[in-house]
Amino acid sequence: MRIALYGRTFDPEYEGLMKEVIDVLHGAGVETVKFNSYDQLKGQVDMLFSFGGDGTMLDTVELVRDSGIPVLGINTGRLGFLSGIAPDETIDAVHKILSGEYEIEKRSLVRLVGQEKLFNGINYALNEMCVMRKDGSSLIVIQVYVDDKLLNTYWADGLILATPTGSTAYSLSVGGPIVAPDNDSFLITPIAAHNLSIRPIVISGNSVIKIKVDGRCDEYSLSLDTRRHMVDKHLELEIRKAEFSFNMVKLPEKDFFSAIRNKLLWGNDVRN
Repeated sequence: MRIALYGRTFDPEYEGLMKEVIDVLHGAGVETVKFNSYDQLKGQVDMLFSFGGDGTMLDTVELVRDSGIPVLGINTGRLGFLSGIAPDETIDAVHKILSGEYEIEKRSLVRLVGQEKLFNGINYALNEMCVMRKDGSSLIVIQVYVDDKLLNTYWADGLILATPTGSTAYSLSVGGPIVAPDNDSFLITPIAAHNLSIRPIVISGNSVIKIKVDGRCDEYSLSLDTRRHMVDKHLELEIRKAEFSFNMVKLPEKDFFSAIRNKLLWGNDVRN
């Protein structure tokens, strides 16, 4: 077995944890792999461990791409919806993985069609695609079509097209619903819509979404997860579900509902 280790930076606080993980792996005859690119991972490793928060986990989407390499998220960051293994659970999790006590949870991705050069070919996202007005500019007008039928024209600061995975990210913070990750759907969530009757909507994950942007500014911001570009307002977007999934390593005792209860403090009496 060959396992790659990834982190944006390795906090000195967790150097001991990292060393312990490596010692356990090497003790079990597992090779840990150094890499600099996707080409050094595809077909070369069996799993990738991500050390960090959810942002670090999103980085691994660019690293593994369509390779199918499963990713385990070890949370040395903050909230940790994606990086679900706490530091004090890590060594036990590693032992379970070595003994085959884990599952692979397939997460769908959103794909921007026909704009490969814009994001250097990495034109997909695990959480969301977002269009937004330039900083300090006036609101933008966003026309959204679902399977060539007009859904709505949004006067807003922006719009989020999220996957079920992304339902607990940016979309949630602007009032979008939480959707279980195995649900085959997209979420369309406006950001600060001018019309207060506008609400988020959940549509089929097999839909083809087209977006046209207008407004006073010549550009708008287009992002895929943490990657962002300013694009000409005449650029029309087509979005579909990606042809491949992001494979997350999941331990049997971990489940989505307990995660949202714990992370969002559901059921806790926080009154003084």
